[in-house]
Amino acid sequence: MQETIQLEGQIPPALAGRRLDQVLAELFPAYSRSRFQQWIKAGKVLLNRQPAVAKYRVAGGEQVSVRAELELETGVQAQDIPLDVQYEDEHLLVLNKPAGLVVHPAAGNPDGTLQNALLYYDPQLAALPRAGIVHRLDKDTSGLMVVARSLEAHNALVGQLQARTVHRSYLALVQQVLTAGGTVDAPIGRHPRDRLRMAVVESGKPAISHYRVLERFPAHTLVQVQLETGRTHQIRVHMAHIHCPLVGDPLYGGRLRIPRAASPAVRDAIRAFRRQALHAARLELVHPASGEAVGWEVEPPEDFRALLEVLRAEA
Repeated sequence: MQETIQLEGQIPPALAGRRLDQVLAELFPAYSRSRFQQWIKAGKVLLNRQPAVAKYRVAGGEQVSVRAELELETGVQAQDIPLDVQYEDEHLLVLNKPAGLVVHPAAGNPDGTLQNALLYYDPQLAALPRAGIVHRLDKDTSGLMVVARSLEAHNALVGQLQARTVHRSYLALVQQVLTAGGTVDAPIGRHPRDRLRMAVVESGKPAISHYRVLERFPAHTLVQVQLETGRTHQIRVHMAHIHCPLVGDPLYGGRLRIPRAASPAVRDAIRAFRRQALHAARLELVHPASGEAVGWEVEPPEDFRALLEVLRAEA
């Protein structure tokens, strides 16, 4: 089974000097760089109406068009993994991803992922890139994700993500007492020394996070964070950048912080929470078929709620 996709766009001047395959993967993030390399090699990518070369360094301003066939996803096996489906129709699925579930296979996680689960739940998703997954949550971040069920919905959702019309709101528990909300506008890129981490770097991609205070505790704050952009580890990096790392964050939280005046219950709860305290609580978008604004909201999982209750009891 094949489906034809058609992509059109103009390369932004800010990307000048980069390889075409890298640029395409950034402009159309639903498709991998390796897939674009295959399409370029097969002559499916035109640059200013001429066949493109993968190693070409873009100047910025070029018109790019892609017309290619999507093959069935054959490298990822369907697996019977429970899904918490919040909404579904013929165009999309909205899921509440649990903490601990990897979104799609990668080095170190060849299976047991959300993508494996989706292919079992709906085998027809094999005709879509990454089984319809258009955005990600980190393994240990819980909450709402949208998945496309048709190529038309897939392209529409990718377009909304690029246009920043998909609104995502997160709950985060940070290791600091904040007096007010604010905005972090700081570019994010790969850490210059640790390739497993991201960091605020001048050469990074633009990244903007807005946060506001929901609840204060003696040594912590529960904040709501809304994203304008969707960079890897964005909230974790941005909050650490302003010296408010997330509770339990193994990459960006630094050493475990236990408030000196904390009760034994608070000490035990913080020690036991060994993942980042981050939950994708609300998701809003324009339905790809009806054109109506739709939204969903889910409560944090039990471990997150239990930690908050211990902190509230202390306060």
